[in-house]
Amino acid sequence: MFGARLRITTLRAPVGPGVELLEYLAPRDGRAAPADARPNDLAHWQTSLVAEAAEAVFRAAREGACGTLSSEVVAPAEPALGFARGALLRDPDGHGLRVVQPTIPPRL
Repeated sequence: MFGARLRITTLRAPVGPGVELLEYLAPRDGRAAPADARPNDLAHWQTSLVAEAAEAVFRAAREGACGTLSSEVVAPAEPALGFARGALLRDPDGHGLRVVQPTIPPRL
């Protein structure tokens, strides 16, 4: 046994997998990520979330408790990346989040 105590918060969409967020209550001796950490640093880690409207998620994050690593939602020039629009955020605990809007196939 490790002796850790934690609180688990689960987020679920109407369909698809859910996400469990772990908040360690004890021990509390972990180190915070460096304040000057950037998304291209080796220590950076992010969780990818798919949203139908990346812009709306970005606006809500900027107005709420999340921080933004991206200055705006961007559309990648390379379609092979697999998403139409996306942005990088930080949750209130400093975890990196990549919010992407899927590429929608054209209607025939």
